[in-house]
Amino acid sequence: MARLVGVDLARALAVFGMFAVHVGPFPTPGGGVGDWFLGLASGRASALFATLAGFSLMLIAGRREPKTGLAGRQARARIVIRAAILLVLGTALAMTNFGGAGILNFYALYFLLALPLLRLRARTLATIAVALAVVTPQLAYGLRALLTESLVKTIDSYDPLARLSGVGVLDLLLTGLYPAITWMTFVVTGMALGRLDLTSGAVRRRLAVVGPALIAFGYGVSWLVLRVTGGDQKIMAGMPDMKDFDAMKDPGMAAGAFDMPVGSGLWGPDAWGLLAAEPHTGSTFDLIGSIGIAITVLLCLTVALDRLPWLRRLATPIIAVGTMSLTLYVGHILVILALPGESATPPQSASATLLLCFVLGATLFAAIWSRFFRRGPLEYLLNGATKLANRVR
Repeated sequence: MARLVGVDLARALAVFGMFAVHVGPFPTPGGGVGDWFLGLASGRASALFATLAGFSLMLIAGRREPKTGLAGRQARARIVIRAAILLVLGTALAMTNFGGAGILNFYALYFLLALPLLRLRARTLATIAVALAVVTPQLAYGLRALLTESLVKTIDSYDPLARLSGVGVLDLLLTGLYPAITWMTFVVTGMALGRLDLTSGAVRRRLAVVGPALIAFGYGVSWLVLRVTGGDQKIMAGMPDMKDFDAMKDPGMAAGAFDMPVGSGLWGPDAWGLLAAEPHTGSTFDLIGSIGIAITVLLCLTVALDRLPWLRRLATPIIAVGTMSLTLYVGHILVILALPGESATPPQSASATLLLCFVLGATLFAAIWSRFFRRGPLEYLLNGATKLANRVR
């Protein structure tokens, strides 16, 4: 079962990446290795999370062969129940100072949108993922361009989620930090990976080519095109001065203010952002590059744990983090909100020291908890609630 342990380890790295984004220091452009890793975590950690979420859907719906009949109906019911719980949790977190930076309510919509795809084969899912990566960024840009402030206010006025938490259906679908219109690309990619036999040498060899190729295409082509066309200068002209990044320390700054979607102020008033591959641009290049990173991380960890038994023993506490990612994700947000004098994300006290405390604290908690329990606290509640699906006939 090394492939599943590899998924848990990858999920743990995604958790740590989210910690880095939320409580780590802001990376300095042109800085050292630490700054490079912090920059890598931005956007890519959440993309890895979303990809692994798609993989997890296949664990419920049937790994290699989709469940059918009664088993299939119960699997879909479990996914719907999970979506409902995640929507409640995500909405509750959105009502705090953490605001729209949380991803759980977005997950709820991803799960519901994935329901019609649960019985598809890996090749079909991969084809859909490619189509989504190519089409949805341009579609999303066009739809956002049609939105006016008055139209958004009108839509939100009829949306109970928007009135309750400030993160409504329009945010979940199109305008939020993790909009389903583009982020379903990651989920469907994860579903395709979930249908593959990751123990197969042939599959591993193909993924070893596909992952790096996607990284090279996503980031390499974007870099080349922007420099040939002069788009990089256009984008830089629309970005804040570096001194303005100090504003990230301002507790009045909304979470994710520097992670605006394509078409927003960060990327200028035109469509140059569609050629960028920066985190959260939602461009085709961003999606492709982030998918390549997710595939490469999952493959490397799976192969490493399979071939190096000592690594699996050494990584056991970190693997435990991946088995209770929901608990630790919610827990780290609650801790951020409880920090003295903090009222926004990232907190004023964001630093490498604080990040290290979060990583060590999460690892220690997971290691101790896993010695006595199979699942994390919230994972137990989620698993118990999904047992209601057994009543489906």
